[in-house]
Amino acid sequence: MKVNWTLEDIAKALFVVNRHAKTASDPSHLYQLKKQTVAKLLEQNKAKKIGLHFSEHPKLSRQHSTMLVQIADYYFHIPAAKEDFKTLPHLGELDKTFRNPRPNLSLSQAKRILSSYLDLPQQDTKPKQQTPVSRSAYYTPSSLGQFTWPEKKKRRS
Repeated sequence: MKVNWTLEDIAKALFVVNRHAKTASDPSHLYQLKKQTVAKLLEQNKAKKIGLHFSEHPKLSRQHSTMLVQIADYYFHIPAAKEDFKTLPHLGELDKTFRNPRPNLSLSQAKRILSSYLDLPQQDTKPKQQTPVSRSAYYTPSSLGQFTWPEKKKRRS
């Protein structure tokens, strides 16, 4: 089912995906989703290149710049291409006081919006089944922490 998402919906979803990618243990899928979405929006002239900022996290102790992109009321940084250095103004240091508006959107909803916008197949959200743990033939389960203790033998009186 193809839904026509508003630019504001896409920007909110992009913000949520970007925020989660910064703290994820494996952010590659989320950053790929961001990269594809921003590229498509730029191609369709729905996003605007604003300028270049110095990166907060220089690679290998070498300063580099990232491109600032505006999508609706949201701003995002993406890696700059060589031609961007020739055509875009350099804005200097990042303004740490500015914050994007906080959307009320879950990561799963955001991924669904962006996947739909990019015409990507929906990924299953069902958890993968765990493989059974193989145990040694000599394994003896511990009775520590169990509530059912073996009955005590009755003493003779």
